[in-house]
Amino acid sequence: MRQGLQSALSVLRRSRRGPEPSVPPPDLPPARVLWVPGRGEMFLREQEGPPGALPVLLLHGWTVSADITWFSVYRALAGRHPVIAIDHRGHGRGIRAEEPFSLEACADDAAALLELLGVRQVIVVGYSMGGAVALLLWQRHREVVAGAVLGGTASQWRATLRQRLMWRSLEVFELALQLGTGDGLAQRYLHYAVGRSPEVADLRAWVGGELKRGYPRDIAEAGRDLARFDARPFLGSIDVPCCSVITQRDRLVRPREQWALAEALGAPVVTVDGDHDAPLVRPERFASGVTQAVETVARAASAMGRPPTTEPAAPPAAPGPRLDPSALPAG
Repeated sequence: MRQGLQSALSVLRRSRRGPEPSVPPPDLPPARVLWVPGRGEMFLREQEGPPGALPVLLLHGWTVSADITWFSVYRALAGRHPVIAIDHRGHGRGIRAEEPFSLEACADDAAALLELLGVRQVIVVGYSMGGAVALLLWQRHREVVAGAVLGGTASQWRATLRQRLMWRSLEVFELALQLGTGDGLAQRYLHYAVGRSPEVADLRAWVGGELKRGYPRDIAEAGRDLARFDARPFLGSIDVPCCSVITQRDRLVRPREQWALAEALGAPVVTVDGDHDAPLVRPERFASGVTQAVETVARAASAMGRPPTTEPAAPPAAPGPRLDPSALPAG
């Protein structure tokens, strides 16, 4: 433990550097903040789509934000489907709640937001931790799920000794975040990502700002909750079309675990040649794979028949204004 703490602190010291130059974020859909009764203030992005097309709900991965995971997917889905993307509680600009983080609460947040927006059914697309939230959304609110795309995720997250050891190190991870507000770890990750993918070098400052938005306590607790997550008891009951997006070089969620989930669901598979950070360092490949999977599920859902996707929404409770993303603070 002492050695692990020293290592974490060393990372923070080595990685400190001056402020990154200011650059505009990618071209992102409009954002707003809505007060969701019983949940809190939720940050979301919305992108219009063709009338009658199934809306797509995008659920991001652990430690990051919706925009880091989905910035390339927004463009790829433009003109195909309405899109809603949210920041999970404790991540990005998501809800800051007093109660401990839970994946179930994230699923309930998403369902409550859809109800407020008057969206009756969606194709839920979850990447990494978002895949676990997507599975729980079906389990807890199955009436809103017309289909699911699951990327870079698994039915449970303790399959290997490596994963079990990783979850045990969360105390050190949380302390490192609290001592350095995430700066050192974020900079080390960015240096690694940019080295692997120079074409995203211009996004470095923007991504760094996004990574700093998360709340350390909730991010660490999200890791602990992932370590406890196990969807295997209800996988066989999932009765909506699914498709898996498998990151073939993934070192966090091994491809064999992703394939096992697809097999358990009887889901077709789309492969992406990339590691777990493919949304950032292989954005075009990732967006192409996700789009292909979404269209696969949309066709299957249409063939099964479904109710209208929207209904008149209840009057919104104190909705926030549309936001200019470049004007939002990075803290």
